[in-house]
Amino acid sequence: MSNMIQAAKDQIAALTQGAYEKAAQAGVLAPGQAIQGTIEIPKDVRNGDYASSFAMAGAKALHMAPRAIAQALVDHMDLEGSYFSAVEIAGPGFLNFRLSSRWYGQVLAEIEAEGPRYGSCGEGQSRKVMVEFVSANPTGPMHMGNARGGVLGDTLANVLSRAGCETWKEFYVNDAGNQIDKFARSIYARCMQLTLGEENYPFPEDGYQGEDIRELAQGFLARTGDSWPGEDTSEAAWLTAMAEYGLEVNIPKMKADLKRYGIEYDQWFFESELHNSGYVAETVALLADRGWTYEKDGALWLNTTGLLKKKYLDEGKTQEQVDKLDLKDDVLRRANGFYTYFAADIAYHRNKFEKRGFDKVINVWGADHHGHVARLQAALDGLGLDGSHRLVIVLMQLVNLLQDGKPVRMSKRTGKAIALHDLLDEISVDAARYFFNSRTSTSPLDFDLGLAVREDSENPVYYVQYAHARICTLVERVLGEGNHLPAAGEVDASVFSTAEEQALVKALSQYPEEIRLAARDYDPSRVNRYLVSLAGDFHRFYNECRLLGEAEPVLKARLKLVDTVRAVLENGLGLLGVSAPVKM
Repeated sequence: MSNMIQAAKDQIAALTQGAYEKAAQAGVLAPGQAIQGTIEIPKDVRNGDYASSFAMAGAKALHMAPRAIAQALVDHMDLEGSYFSAVEIAGPGFLNFRLSSRWYGQVLAEIEAEGPRYGSCGEGQSRKVMVEFVSANPTGPMHMGNARGGVLGDTLANVLSRAGCETWKEFYVNDAGNQIDKFARSIYARCMQLTLGEENYPFPEDGYQGEDIRELAQGFLARTGDSWPGEDTSEAAWLTAMAEYGLEVNIPKMKADLKRYGIEYDQWFFESELHNSGYVAETVALLADRGWTYEKDGALWLNTTGLLKKKYLDEGKTQEQVDKLDLKDDVLRRANGFYTYFAADIAYHRNKFEKRGFDKVINVWGADHHGHVARLQAALDGLGLDGSHRLVIVLMQLVNLLQDGKPVRMSKRTGKAIALHDLLDEISVDAARYFFNSRTSTSPLDFDLGLAVREDSENPVYYVQYAHARICTLVERVLGEGNHLPAAGEVDASVFSTAEEQALVKALSQYPEEIRLAARDYDPSRVNRYLVSLAGDFHRFYNECRLLGEAEPVLKARLKLVDTVRAVLENGLGLLGVSAPVKM
């Protein structure tokens, strides 16, 4: 796993420590001091490629002015064979290091050696991680929030895998509970209206109103034929049959839409399995055994208040702060004997940790679920599963769909609220996936449909894909002149003398760090921003540096450089689930 930025920083630390020890042996600096300076990349390359604050950090311990310490370090520092060609003293005592051709050549060699796995890092520490995302109710079409959550979850799982996690993608199907009962009653009411006339049968006030429910009712009546309404069959039996039919139709549609969107799961996990196996009842019994439940008004309640107080105190809040919180308990089992959605959710997450052994679980939820986060974590704490640390919730803000700067809520084709499949009829999967992942999840997203289909540099996905296609065309043209694509070992990196060449190699070296930070912060949008930046560095290089007509060492080095950029663009686009076209 290569990280040439970290390798440079580590070498600066070693070079500086070695120079300090030599200066101490020579009697120039006081010996035996543990000095920890920072190593940063200056924004202005005129200040060097890396800057160390070692001299300033050691001023107090060494009883010397920082510039005098810096001079002693420079006088005793040997850069021979290192990644650096020079070290200079600047400002109050910074040590500014300038990269040598050895480092630039090594970047290309590392990327070549790692191939498609370039960007891998150890951030994940081989942990077993589940990412659960979308998990939309199977009672209707998926909406824009599901579209954003889908690409966020899928890309985050890809990034975590590249960062060293053993990842698992899961969709939780809520095929039990109140929403399924409402779903069935909605279909039932539409069936009655289609049979008796709308004016002769009332539709439930809280029923699902969508046209899709009417279509399900029509399909159900077509299947049942003369047996409907069936005097010998109870309403409950019809409701069960209608729920089963509705799920049988809707779930394959969801799978097909998500597959079209480039998302395939390792598992579709059904809530009904938890109820049918007795796992929900068993989980609630475990909470009761641990003293976290009580009965009131015929229902079984979770002492959520007590669990949250313990959680917040453990996290460092004061008793006074905790006492001011408006905490409430939750029903686990209603007076009618039915378990709540919250009880099933606790059981589902117990299943993730205890039964299937995931080290960490990440859920991508809409921001409207924020109040549920701490309660679920605390419930898992109550089971001894350390939910406060092992369960991570990535909250996602709303999507504003725009056309020419104005909000869009209805599909031109269907006249209905825009669903995922409507969106993918309007724009490409590449554009949808790129745009939905273009902002951090905590930021609202303005999705401009007009921008998503533009073919110019204002459209970021086009800008990045065009850079890839431009390189493919360039490489093909150079190879067509009788040249061959050199290996990194054939490249003389000392010819990288322009600012554009050096900036491009530095940009390539940044990729593993971006993957590490994206995994650490659960923010896959870092990959989007990196790719736009890399594409910009390439376009600037292309405008300033030619290949054909240059001396052979320059041509070979630049040819290898641009092909390496192509490989990294393809690598990053692959993490996003976006194609890397060879022609545009």
